[in-house]
Amino acid sequence: MKVQNITDIDKFFEVVDSCKGKVELVTGEGDRLNLKSKLSQYVSMANIFSGGEIPELEVVAYEPEDIDKLVKFMMNC
Repeated sequence: MKVQNITDIDKFFEVVDSCKGKVELVTGEGDRLNLKSKLSQYVSMANIFSGGEIPELEVVAYEPEDIDKLVKFMMNC
């Protein structure tokens, strides 16, 4: 799923951390980074974070309830 205009990075990672299954960030090169890993969170955000906002990310979640959490977060931000 594409997620856009994330302005509250901390809240986004709280939602990711609360997910039960794998949540991955798909890079422009097609690599998949485990967003539940703190190291991957820091590395991925260091590469794409600018100006206090993340314009667009491709995120893959495998559990239906995790997808629901991410969609709910996007609808409320």
